[in-house]
Amino acid sequence: MFQKLDIFEKRYDELSTKLYDPTIVSDAAKYNDIMKEIKSLEPIVEKYREYKSALDTVETAKEMLGEGGADKEMKAMLEEEISQSKAVSESAAEDLKILLLPKDPNDERNVIVEIRAGAGGEEASLFCSVLFRMYSMYAERRGFKTELLNANETELGGYKEISFLVNGDGAYSRLKFESGVHRVQRVPDTESQGRIHTSTVTVAVLPEAEDVEYEINQSDLKIDTFRSSGAGGQHINKTSSAIRITHLPTGTVVECQDERSQFKNRDKAMKVLKSRLLNEKRQEQSSAIAAERKAQVGTGERNERIRTYNYPQGRVTDHRIGLTLYKIDDVLNGSLDDLIDPLITADRAEKLKESMDN
Repeated sequence: MFQKLDIFEKRYDELSTKLYDPTIVSDAAKYNDIMKEIKSLEPIVEKYREYKSALDTVETAKEMLGEGGADKEMKAMLEEEISQSKAVSESAAEDLKILLLPKDPNDERNVIVEIRAGAGGEEASLFCSVLFRMYSMYAERRGFKTELLNANETELGGYKEISFLVNGDGAYSRLKFESGVHRVQRVPDTESQGRIHTSTVTVAVLPEAEDVEYEINQSDLKIDTFRSSGAGGQHINKTSSAIRITHLPTGTVVECQDERSQFKNRDKAMKVLKSRLLNEKRQEQSSAIAAERKAQVGTGERNERIRTYNYPQGRVTDHRIGLTLYKIDDVLNGSLDDLIDPLITADRAEKLKESMDN
């Protein structure tokens, strides 16, 4: 591990020196590439230097103790310094193990989030709108931008399905664990006897594909235009601006009807299509049993779930890590970090265990 860390530190210093080279500074592409690599190395190098500094402090203090001549007060101070510095070095060593774990290459990407009503009829559709609001508010808290891609709205203000882009550094790293079945337990407004209903919503989180990554043969596409449908919107049913793209080789169908412009809808639909197809391609390459997107969302049955939102008890439970928070209002208002951070920690712990077993 330490040989690798020495290499990283040397590389970091080399890159930092290059930033003073006028030829690099004048070349925006090269400068940005170097800054990106520095940014990725910085937390590792800083932690490694913290680790080495703590070890140096321990050795210096031990040498001073070994020389003798220190009075009782000085000796106690040196022993305390040794104890504290050892604790710092041990903590830094554990942090370094995590920092050196292989990173998900998609972590820094933008994401496309797709939310669909599962079991529960109109109540599931209404909860789709709740989750869309929750993710939108969370994105705002994190400084991410959201862009609506497609929405199939119901008369009561819910969504049969809705998809949107979340744009920002690290968006995928924060949202990737949201994929799966979300279960809601609450009393619907239309329930006269106060009975609790259980409904489900499926969420898929896809890293946005870059144009250079996935080339689509235009002859493989069937593109249809139709009039936008759904509740609200002044341009609804007036112009054939909505777009439906079918990828013939795979049968993948994508729709977009959010924009007035047919061109803009087509552009958004192509973004979603490329991301879906690239996601499937990655899964095939890694010999996954099923496409990630299908694995993420399951079937939408009530007994399949990653998380439960129980309104009467005011709790949210993430079943993957056995975490329950009694703050459902905060969570639904976009305060998701108390759920997401433990999921990231659990994922790192599992990867660390696997690396040690291997």
